[in-house]
Amino acid sequence: MSGCMSDFGGMPQAELSEGLKQLKSEHPPLLDQLEGLYGLTQKIDQETDADHNFGELIVKVKEFKAALDPHSEGEEGVLFPMMGVYIGTTSGPIAVMEYEHDQAKANIGAFLAKAEAGQTSTDEKKKLAELIQNAYFILTEHFSKEENVLFPMAERMLTGEEKAELYRKIKEIK
Repeated sequence: MSGCMSDFGGMPQAELSEGLKQLKSEHPPLLDQLEGLYGLTQKIDQETDADHNFGELIVKVKEFKAALDPHSEGEEGVLFPMMGVYIGTTSGPIAVMEYEHDQAKANIGAFLAKAEAGQTSTDEKKKLAELIQNAYFILTEHFSKEENVLFPMAERMLTGEEKAELYRKIKEIK
């Protein structure tokens, strides 16, 4: 993607280092899973075999969470603190990214806690499915911000040694 103009501010996209490339490469499979989750929530909304689709949604949300958690750890535990040294973490891009992570995780966590608690009516299933729709909207926009703004910013900001450390630490999480 070297030489492409980003949609955000017209900055040329830098070729990403290995660690940032790794984080970015994790987005497409996560987005595919999110699309599947969203499709199930739509079926529940339309009361299309709500019991079966709700059961499948619970299973798929658990699978998604299992894939999302190590990705989030690479960002929250490694990338964000590294960038925070330069731009801080209490406000600005890192604070926004962490807030969005928290919101998505809260929606997913609330869904799983309530969905696994037991018997739910069709209306309750619809309300719970909305939590996953919220996570879908948060994360699809969030991934776009990371790819178009945060990762190129990190590429310009971090030293070669920091980029190597980022990649090494991300690989240890898997």
